[in-house]
Amino acid sequence: MRRIGRLLLPRRPLQRKCCETEVEVADCNVDVIREAIDCMRAQGVDVVCGRWLIDGSPNVVLFALNSSYWRLDSWKKEFWEATHIGSPPHDSETNDAILFGFLVTWFIGEVRSRMYGDARCVAHFHEWMAGVAAILLRVRHIDVATVFTTHATLLGRYLCAGSADFYNNLPYFNCDVEAGNRQIYHRYCVERAAAQSAHVFTTVSQITADEAEHLLKRRPDVVLPNGLNVVKFSALHEFQNLHALSKEKIHSFVRGHFHGHYDFDLDKTLYCFIAGRYEYRNKGADMFVESLCRLNQKMKQEKSDVTVVAFMIFPAKTSSFNVDSLKGQAAAKQLSEVVTEIKNSVGSRMFEEALRLLRLIKQRTKEVGHFLKGADARPR
Repeated sequence: MRRIGRLLLPRRPLQRKCCETEVEVADCNVDVIREAIDCMRAQGVDVVCGRWLIDGSPNVVLFALNSSYWRLDSWKKEFWEATHIGSPPHDSETNDAILFGFLVTWFIGEVRSRMYGDARCVAHFHEWMAGVAAILLRVRHIDVATVFTTHATLLGRYLCAGSADFYNNLPYFNCDVEAGNRQIYHRYCVERAAAQSAHVFTTVSQITADEAEHLLKRRPDVVLPNGLNVVKFSALHEFQNLHALSKEKIHSFVRGHFHGHYDFDLDKTLYCFIAGRYEYRNKGADMFVESLCRLNQKMKQEKSDVTVVAFMIFPAKTSSFNVDSLKGQAAAKQLSEVVTEIKNSVGSRMFEEALRLLRLIKQRTKEVGHFLKGADARPR
């Protein structure tokens, strides 16, 4: 990009409540983007530009979908005529995806029309909700390279949630029938069309690539695993200090949680975690529980003195707090405070006594010195 440089510009729907706390609103200082935003605002689109309040403070453009809701019917008609993909009126998620897709396509088209020379533009879309724009950019022949990434196919998620023997039966699924039976055929068509129309199709693992090949009918061009930001832990000693602090917090929680049943050595304790959406099979919770069961049996057979504590972290509805756990945490905290107070008190007294003892030792040392000098001065 000769004029606007290497610019990463995320685009997403605007949510006012989140925007107030997560985005620093500011005018864009890149001419072509500012002009594109002004053009869309002049036609009634509510657009917010600024920086995300996260590491790196990336630029972001947010579109308020409700400001263009009156265009939904005409855009759905245009999408049907271009792709023959329809959508039911009651599916609000698909309606939002269509609104967002048309707004993003509009925005990219305005930006691209203002770029000159041999400037190049790449648009990267994740998951089917953003796939409408990937399709429209190809349909409208906008000079933009497109990349579509799926982290797990939509139909695959539904099949796994339905207790299907997914990977063993992967080559034999009738995708159209399965999507229709689950009333997601229109969404499946959007995802499949996005994967087919993108210049480059990527996914995040080899097994997801196999899934996409059978369900979306295209083998991903690139498998790009999810990355981790390791820059913040580049110093080994800093990472070790954070690890020690975090592990001590877990130790503290375990002491309280197992209050009254705490009969194991934390130095010989292993912690296992699983976290994600509350989907028992999709997120592997069933395999996690089964593996713990097998591990428990094996450790009993070998009479191991190691204890394994497993954490299952899923956001789900709760009816009340675990009273026994709260009581245990309170008792452990109170005991820790009492012990700390006694330790500080005893430590302070030991320090004072040590100072007094040191003074007495010095005094006795001087007396012994004077005595020895006197003994040396006597005639023999």
